[in-house]
Amino acid sequence: MTDAAARPSPFFHERVLWVRHWTDSLFSFATTRNEAFRFRSGEFVMIGLPPAEGEKPILRAYSIASPMWAEELEFYSIKVPDGPLTSKLQMIQPGDEILVGKKPTGTLVLDALKGGERLFLIGSGTGLAPWLSVARDPDTWSRFGQVIVVHSVRNVADLAYRELFESGLADDPLVGDEAPGRLVYYPTVTREPFRTQGRITERIRSGELFRDLGMQGCFDPARDRVMLCGSMAMIKETAELIEACGLKEGSNAEPGDYVLERAFVG
Repeated sequence: MTDAAARPSPFFHERVLWVRHWTDSLFSFATTRNEAFRFRSGEFVMIGLPPAEGEKPILRAYSIASPMWAEELEFYSIKVPDGPLTSKLQMIQPGDEILVGKKPTGTLVLDALKGGERLFLIGSGTGLAPWLSVARDPDTWSRFGQVIVVHSVRNVADLAYRELFESGLADDPLVGDEAPGRLVYYPTVTREPFRTQGRITERIRSGELFRDLGMQGCFDPARDRVMLCGSMAMIKETAELIEACGLKEGSNAEPGDYVLERAFVG
């Protein structure tokens, strides 16, 4: 037996259960979940497609969109026509094989935050993915009295999962009794007419976000906790605005007032 054959695989080999194409550039899919796979809501994992004989798999980091208790693993992705992975990943069908790394990680987890009253989950584009996990985790609702999901996109059609959040997760098996009345969904659109228009950073800087939510004009370090995921530019700019309000960045080692995923930001 060769060393390669004896070495355990760093991946679980899962099967695609369903695929949903939201638009020409956005899709979601779910896979089976190995019983040995454990993760915290909000973490990311490396995924890929089985490589051709003699080749190495092309892998990318994907936030897990399903909560930690779910029996399946859900992912939310963009479609990049010439992307090394997504150009092929967007063609998957139920029954196809997906490689899922065995070591999920990340800082977009409740463990990296201090306790508080309001939890802001701010994401742009597919940066919504970890909030799908966190918002459906019972621990979130036991720690915070209100959860505010802020999703910024270019076009109205890009508001994937809008129906889920607008219905307040009422049908969710574990948080359906907790989320309605305590969940606030705040979508913004930058390139089309919509009830809330403009970049989320602009709405924070102008105070429109806070006025719309019936709050004072800044995040409150004593009450508010924030998680950030999305484009690098949005995360960096929003983090600066958050720190200007007095909030401090947290980590797994030292919980704080807000967190971002530095594995994606650099």
